[in-house]
Amino acid sequence: MTENTSPPLRVITSGAFAQALKLLTPLYEAKYNKKVDLYFGSSIGAAHDSIPTRLSQGEQFDLFVLASSALDHFVSEGKILQGSRVDLVVSNIGAGVRVGDPDIDISTVEALKKALLTAGRIAYSASASGTYLSEELFQKLGIEAEMAVKAKKIFSERVGTILMRHEADLGFQQVSELIPIEGIKIVGELPAEVQRSFFFSAGIGAQTQQLQEVRRLVEFLASAEVADTVAKTGLKPVLPPMPW
Repeated sequence: MTENTSPPLRVITSGAFAQALKLLTPLYEAKYNKKVDLYFGSSIGAAHDSIPTRLSQGEQFDLFVLASSALDHFVSEGKILQGSRVDLVVSNIGAGVRVGDPDIDISTVEALKKALLTAGRIAYSASASGTYLSEELFQKLGIEAEMAVKAKKIFSERVGTILMRHEADLGFQQVSELIPIEGIKIVGELPAEVQRSFFFSAGIGAQTQQLQEVRRLVEFLASAEVADTVAKTGLKPVLPPMPW
Protein backbone atom coordinates (compact mmCIF):
# COMPACT_ATOMS: atom_id res chain seq x y z
CA MET A 1 0.00 0.00 0.00
CA THR A 2 1.35 3.43 -0.92
CA GLU A 3 2.27 5.54 2.09
CA ASN A 4 -0.14 8.39 2.78
CA THR A 5 2.01 11.45 3.43
CA SER A 6 -0.83 13.91 4.15
CA PRO A 7 -1.04 15.24 7.74
CA PRO A 8 -2.97 13.17 10.28
CA LEU A 9 -6.59 14.05 10.87
CA ARG A 10 -6.94 15.78 14.25
CA VAL A 11 -10.08 14.58 16.04
CA ILE A 12 -11.26 15.80 19.43
CA THR A 13 -14.08 14.43 21.58
CA SER A 14 -15.56 15.37 24.93
CA GLY A 15 -16.00 11.91 26.36
CA ALA A 16 -18.97 9.67 25.63
CA PHE A 17 -17.69 8.66 22.18
CA ALA A 18 -14.07 8.42 23.35
CA GLN A 19 -13.93 4.66 23.86
CA ALA A 20 -15.65 4.04 20.52
CA LEU A 21 -13.10 6.30 18.82
CA LYS A 22 -10.23 4.43 20.45
CA LEU A 23 -11.57 1.17 19.05
CA LEU A 24 -12.56 2.46 15.61
CA THR A 25 -9.54 4.62 14.79
CA PRO A 26 -7.12 1.70 14.21
CA LEU A 27 -9.73 0.06 11.95
CA TYR A 28 -10.11 3.24 9.92
CA GLU A 29 -6.37 3.77 9.67
CA ALA A 30 -5.84 0.22 8.41
CA LYS A 31 -8.70 0.38 5.93
CA TYR A 32 -7.88 3.77 4.41
CA ASN A 33 -4.15 4.12 5.10
CA LYS A 34 -4.80 7.42 6.86
CA LYS A 35 -3.44 8.47 10.26
CA VAL A 36 -5.85 9.86 12.86
CA ASP A 37 -4.69 11.63 16.03
CA LEU A 38 -7.17 11.67 18.91
CA TYR A 39 -7.52 14.42 21.52
CA PHE A 40 -9.80 14.58 24.56
CA GLY A 41 -11.29 17.42 26.60
CA SER A 42 -14.54 18.64 28.16
CA SER A 43 -16.84 20.59 25.88
CA ILE A 44 -17.35 23.37 28.43
CA GLY A 45 -15.34 25.08 31.14
CA ALA A 46 -11.90 26.62 31.45
CA ALA A 47 -9.80 23.59 32.38
CA HIS A 48 -6.39 23.58 30.69
CA ASP A 49 -7.41 20.77 28.33
CA SER A 50 -11.05 21.76 27.74
CA ILE A 51 -12.10 22.31 24.17
CA PRO A 52 -12.90 26.03 24.68
CA THR A 53 -9.42 26.53 26.19
CA ARG A 54 -7.72 24.64 23.36
CA LEU A 55 -9.58 26.66 20.74
CA SER A 56 -8.83 29.95 22.51
CA GLN A 57 -5.14 29.04 22.34
CA GLY A 58 -5.33 28.56 18.60
CA GLU A 59 -5.52 24.77 18.34
CA GLN A 60 -7.41 23.52 15.29
CA PHE A 61 -9.18 20.23 14.69
CA ASP A 62 -10.47 18.53 11.59
CA LEU A 63 -13.34 16.79 13.37
CA PHE A 64 -15.26 17.31 16.62
CA VAL A 65 -17.41 14.62 18.27
CA LEU A 66 -19.47 16.25 21.02
CA ALA A 67 -22.86 16.34 22.68
CA SER A 68 -25.07 17.96 20.06
CA SER A 69 -25.77 21.07 22.15
CA ALA A 70 -22.05 21.73 22.56
CA LEU A 71 -21.39 21.05 18.90
CA ASP A 72 -24.13 23.49 17.87
CA HIS A 73 -22.52 26.10 20.10
CA PHE A 74 -19.20 25.75 18.30
CA VAL A 75 -21.03 25.95 14.97
CA SER A 76 -22.50 29.29 16.07
CA GLU A 77 -18.98 30.46 16.98
CA GLY A 78 -17.69 29.55 13.52
CA LYS A 79 -15.41 26.77 14.79
CA ILE A 80 -17.40 24.02 13.04
CA LEU A 81 -18.78 24.11 9.50
CA GLN A 82 -22.45 24.98 9.17
CA GLY A 83 -24.45 22.00 7.89
CA SER A 84 -21.80 19.40 8.77
CA ARG A 85 -23.45 17.98 11.91
CA VAL A 86 -24.04 14.22 11.80
CA ASP A 87 -25.72 12.54 14.79
CA LEU A 88 -23.73 9.38 15.51
CA VAL A 89 -25.20 7.89 18.69
CA VAL A 90 -27.58 8.35 21.58
CA SER A 91 -25.92 8.32 25.00
CA ASN A 92 -27.58 7.90 28.41
CA ILE A 93 -26.44 8.87 31.89
CA GLY A 94 -25.68 6.07 34.32
CA ALA A 95 -24.21 5.50 37.76
CA GLY A 96 -21.33 3.35 38.89
CA VAL A 97 -19.66 2.07 42.03
CA ARG A 98 -16.55 0.00 42.65
CA VAL A 99 -16.68 -3.74 42.06
CA GLY A 100 -17.16 -5.29 45.47
CA ASP A 101 -19.18 -2.39 46.84
CA PRO A 102 -22.89 -3.00 47.54
CA ASP A 103 -25.24 -2.44 44.63
CA ILE A 104 -27.20 0.81 44.74
CA ASP A 105 -30.78 1.00 43.50
CA ILE A 106 -31.49 3.91 41.14
CA SER A 107 -34.28 2.17 39.21
CA THR A 108 -36.99 4.65 40.25
CA VAL A 109 -36.97 8.37 40.93
CA GLU A 110 -37.50 7.80 44.66
CA ALA A 111 -34.73 5.18 44.75
CA LEU A 112 -32.40 7.57 42.93
CA LYS A 113 -33.17 10.36 45.40
CA LYS A 114 -32.55 8.02 48.34
CA ALA A 115 -29.26 6.85 46.81
CA LEU A 116 -28.06 10.41 46.35
CA LEU A 117 -28.95 11.38 49.90
CA THR A 118 -27.47 8.20 51.40
CA ALA A 119 -24.18 8.03 49.49
CA GLY A 120 -21.21 9.44 51.31
CA ARG A 121 -19.45 11.22 48.43
CA ILE A 122 -20.74 11.72 44.91
CA ALA A 123 -18.81 12.54 41.73
CA TYR A 124 -20.23 13.74 38.42
CA SER A 125 -18.65 14.89 35.20
CA ALA A 126 -17.97 18.46 34.09
CA SER A 127 -19.48 17.87 30.65
CA ALA A 128 -23.08 17.69 29.40
CA SER A 129 -24.31 14.96 31.76
CA GLY A 130 -22.92 16.67 34.84
CA THR A 131 -24.34 20.02 33.82
CA TYR A 132 -27.77 18.39 33.64
CA LEU A 133 -27.35 16.88 37.11
CA SER A 134 -26.15 20.04 38.81
CA GLU A 135 -28.36 22.56 37.03
CA GLU A 136 -31.60 20.59 36.63
CA LEU A 137 -31.86 17.15 38.24
CA PHE A 138 -30.78 18.02 41.78
CA GLN A 139 -33.28 20.88 41.83
CA LYS A 140 -36.03 18.67 40.39
CA LEU A 141 -35.43 16.15 43.19
CA GLY A 142 -35.40 18.87 45.83
CA ILE A 143 -31.89 18.02 47.06
CA GLU A 144 -29.88 20.91 45.65
CA ALA A 145 -28.64 22.05 49.08
CA GLU A 146 -27.46 18.58 50.09
CA MET A 147 -25.71 18.01 46.77
CA ALA A 148 -23.91 21.35 47.03
CA VAL A 149 -22.08 19.88 50.03
CA LYS A 150 -21.44 16.28 49.06
CA ALA A 151 -21.40 16.14 45.23
CA LYS A 152 -18.27 17.14 43.34
CA LYS A 153 -17.86 18.10 39.69
CA ILE A 154 -14.88 16.34 38.11
CA PHE A 155 -12.71 18.19 35.60
CA SER A 156 -10.20 16.60 33.20
CA GLU A 157 -10.67 13.06 34.55
CA ARG A 158 -13.15 10.24 34.23
CA VAL A 159 -15.55 9.87 37.14
CA GLY A 160 -14.65 6.18 37.33
CA THR A 161 -11.04 7.11 38.04
CA ILE A 162 -12.18 9.16 41.01
CA LEU A 163 -14.18 6.18 42.28
CA MET A 164 -11.18 3.88 41.96
CA ARG A 165 -9.07 6.31 43.99
CA HIS A 166 -11.74 6.09 46.72
CA GLU A 167 -12.37 9.82 46.43
CA ALA A 168 -16.09 9.17 45.83
CA ASP A 169 -18.55 6.39 46.60
CA LEU A 170 -21.06 6.89 43.78
CA GLY A 171 -20.35 8.34 40.34
CA PHE A 172 -22.53 9.65 37.52
CA GLN A 173 -21.45 10.01 33.90
CA GLN A 174 -22.38 8.84 30.42
CA VAL A 175 -22.53 5.03 30.60
CA SER A 176 -19.96 4.77 27.80
CA GLU A 177 -17.49 6.76 29.91
CA LEU A 178 -17.95 4.58 32.99
CA ILE A 179 -17.69 1.20 31.22
CA PRO A 180 -13.98 1.40 30.23
CA ILE A 181 -12.71 1.99 33.77
CA GLU A 182 -11.44 -1.28 35.20
CA GLY A 183 -12.88 -2.05 38.61
CA ILE A 184 -16.15 -0.17 38.08
CA LYS A 185 -19.59 -1.73 37.87
CA ILE A 186 -22.62 0.01 36.40
CA VAL A 187 -25.56 0.00 38.82
CA GLY A 188 -27.98 1.33 36.21
CA GLU A 189 -29.08 4.24 34.07
CA LEU A 190 -31.13 7.13 35.40
CA PRO A 191 -34.86 6.32 35.51
CA ALA A 192 -36.70 7.14 32.30
CA GLU A 193 -38.67 9.97 33.94
CA VAL A 194 -35.48 11.90 34.72
CA GLN A 195 -33.10 10.50 32.13
CA ARG A 196 -31.46 12.99 29.79
CA SER A 197 -30.42 11.32 26.57
CA PHE A 198 -27.83 13.09 24.46
CA PHE A 199 -27.06 12.87 20.80
CA PHE A 200 -23.32 12.75 20.29
CA SER A 201 -22.61 14.23 16.93
CA ALA A 202 -19.75 14.76 14.53
CA GLY A 203 -18.98 18.18 13.10
CA ILE A 204 -16.25 19.17 10.68
CA GLY A 205 -13.74 21.78 11.78
CA ALA A 206 -14.19 25.06 9.93
CA GLN A 207 -10.45 25.34 9.20
CA THR A 208 -9.88 21.81 7.92
CA GLN A 209 -7.72 21.48 4.83
CA GLN A 210 -8.79 17.85 4.32
CA LEU A 211 -12.53 18.09 3.79
CA GLN A 212 -12.98 14.92 1.74
CA GLU A 213 -10.86 12.87 4.15
CA VAL A 214 -12.87 14.13 7.12
CA ARG A 215 -16.15 13.34 5.40
CA ARG A 216 -14.94 9.81 4.76
CA LEU A 217 -14.08 9.42 8.44
CA VAL A 218 -17.54 10.65 9.48
CA GLU A 219 -19.16 8.19 7.07
CA PHE A 220 -17.10 5.39 8.61
CA LEU A 221 -17.99 6.34 12.21
CA ALA A 222 -21.69 6.52 11.31
CA SER A 223 -21.80 3.30 9.28
CA ALA A 224 -23.56 -0.02 9.94
CA GLU A 225 -20.14 -1.61 9.47
CA VAL A 226 -19.01 -0.39 12.90
CA ALA A 227 -22.37 -0.20 14.70
CA ASP A 228 -21.84 -3.38 16.74
CA THR A 229 -18.48 -2.15 17.99
CA VAL A 230 -20.00 1.20 18.96
CA ALA A 231 -22.91 -0.47 20.77
CA LYS A 232 -20.52 -2.52 22.92
CA THR A 233 -19.20 0.73 24.41
CA GLY A 234 -22.63 1.56 25.87
CA LEU A 235 -23.92 3.78 23.07
CA LYS A 236 -26.90 3.44 20.71
CA PRO A 237 -25.90 3.95 17.03
CA VAL A 238 -28.18 6.22 14.99
CA LEU A 239 -27.09 5.21 11.42
CA PRO A 240 -27.96 8.64 9.97
CA PRO A 241 -27.94 9.82 6.35
CA MET A 242 -25.03 12.08 5.40
CA PRO A 243 -25.74 15.80 4.81
CA TRP A 244 -23.46 15.94 1.75
